Amino acid sequence: MTPRAPRSRDPLELLLLGAWLALLLLLGSCSGNSGVSTAVNITWSSINFKTLLLWEPEPTNYVYTVEIDGQLSDRKKACIHTRNTECDVTNLLKNVKDSYVARIYSEVPYQNDDYNTPPYEVSPSFTPYAQTEIGIPTIKQFEQIDKTLIIEILDPLTPYRFENGSFQTIRDVFKDDLEYTVYYWKDQSSGKKWSTKRSNQFELNVDEGENYCFYVQATVRSNSKSRDSPKSMDRCTSIKREELDRLDLDTILIIAAVAAGVIVLVIILSVVAYKCTRPKATKKENIPPNL
Repeated sequence: MTPRAPRSRDPLELLLLGAWLALLLLLGSCSGNSGVSTAVNITWSSINFKTLLLWEPEPTNYVYTVEIDGQLSDRKKACIHTRNTECDVTNLLKNVKDSYVARIYSEVPYQNDDYNTPPYEVSPSFTPYAQTEIGIPTIKQFEQIDKTLIIEILDPLTPYRFENGSFQTIRDVFKDDLEYTVYYWKDQSSGKKWSTKRSNQFELNVDEGENYCFYVQATVRSNSKSRDSPKSMDRCTSIKREELDRLDLDTILIIAAVAAGVIVLVIILSVVAYKCTRPKATKKENIPPNL
């Protein structure tokens, strides 16, 4: 039998074979990124301009690098090659009215590849001035003089500093957009009054000789959305009343138990003393008067 001549390959078949081999080589060169996950559930957490970037999942055989990009700011990196899932980016957001996005890169350690961009995910946009939360206001001091309740509120500090090194307050940043509201009422009464000012000092008209309680809430009124802080703890002009309000349930129960124990002990000692003295008195009464 005459042997058959080898079949010549079609050019299209050769082209497809070459493409398949190139794809295998490409997949082989990317094998170092196997098992790398990109960030999910990316969120911003910011209180008084102290800002953290949070995400998931925790890395296994890779690390993260964060890159912050502002519309009016240069792109900068933070938390380079970290295995954490949070990054303090406060110092990269000093232009608080700029809008920022974060890119979180998932990188394989010690893999130097200047040609391929590591996989990454992009965060939602964040504008510190419009989105940072306001912390709980602090009452610096207060006193009631005759018919006037004087209250001074301490403006919370931000992480940002002036040129002289002192910290800026939220008043320095928000200026007239920051308001305080004082809610006040007669002690043991349910009726509330309130006063709102673009100031941290209040002088309220009250009834002379009456004790008053109050709390404070901060509000930032911006063009996008107004934000309220959590309310401060209640304070009262009556020192005894205020100290009682500060006691927690456990402390009150302990005081009540000690008081009850003292009362029971007094009763027991009284009964014992009575029983010890009564027989002596009875025996003395039975002695004949002539003896």
